[in-house]
Amino acid sequence: MTRVWQWNRPVTVREVLLDLQAEREIAYTTVMTVLDKLHRKGWLRRERAGRAYRYEPVSSREAYTAALMNDAWATSDNPAAALVHFFGLMSPEQREALRDALRVAALFPADPAPPDSAEPGADTGETGAGPAR
Repeated sequence: MTRVWQWNRPVTVREVLLDLQAEREIAYTTVMTVLDKLHRKGWLRRERAGRAYRYEPVSSREAYTAALMNDAWATSDNPAAALVHFFGLMSPEQREALRDALRVAALFPADPAPPDSAEPGADTGETGAGPAR
C-alpha cells in the first residue's frame, strides 16, 4: 500500500515492480498477487488499461491509519486508559500534531442531536402518504 500511496495516481503492476526492484529482487507475479489481494480486500480499486490493470487506493493513508487506530482503540476494555498509554508513547512532535488536530476538530463539532420536540419526518420531507411512485 505504501508504494501505491506514494505514486498518488493509478499505477500498474509493472510500475510498482520497477519501483520495488530498485531496492530488492522481486517477481512480477508476486507484485501482481499482492495488488490483486489488496483489491479483493477492498483496499484498492482497479480499472482495465489494455491487458493490464491500473490500481489506486480506495482511501488515503491518513484515513487508513485512522481506521486502524479506531479498531485498536475499540478493542480496549478501558478506552480512557488506552488513550493515556498511547499519549505517553507519543513524541513531542506527535503531541503537538494531536493538539493541532484537536483544534481543527473543534472547528467542526459533531452534528447536534435532533430536538426531542421535532415532529416525525419534519426534517426529511416525509408526508406519511407512503412511498413516492
